[in-house]
Amino acid sequence: MVTRSDIEDLILRVGQGNRAAFQTLYDATSAKLFGIALRVLNDRAEAEDVMQEVYVKVWHNASRYKVNGLSPMTWLITIMRNTAVDRLRKRRRAGEQAEIDDRAADPGIGPEDATIAASERSRLVACFGELPGDRAEAVRRAYLEGETYADLAARFDVPLNTMRTWLRRSLLALKECLTR
Repeated sequence: MVTRSDIEDLILRVGQGNRAAFQTLYDATSAKLFGIALRVLNDRAEAEDVMQEVYVKVWHNASRYKVNGLSPMTWLITIMRNTAVDRLRKRRRAGEQAEIDDRAADPGIGPEDATIAASERSRLVACFGELPGDRAEAVRRAYLEGETYADLAARFDVPLNTMRTWLRRSLLALKECLTR
């Protein structure tokens, strides 16, 4: 099992142009990142394209990664989520009506992984239940459906900075809930 410090070390070595470290980083992180891309895009081929794009970004930007006490997976997941959401927005702008499917598990995974995913999903749903309804809806729309902060601020009729605060505090509350 690859630890947090192993991933940090791999990212730092990738930043130095180490191809073997890049392969190891890919092997250690690609399954999780692909799952995120697939959930956001709901299209396997597009998720594969985004995976390639993300790892190219990682190769080019790993030297900018700073060890800051946060999980290095957070850095990778943020790159993946932002790239997938950008692709989703581009698809929508092109006129294609995309339906976001909030699936907890890929149909191709095994029973053990499906059970774990279902358990994690139920924990996340319970944690969402602890948020005020408008905050939970804002988080869903921002991070699962790709709405911009400005769109959300207009939708909920609050100033942009208030929306940013809502989202930040809601994510912190979700993180706290999930670590209990």
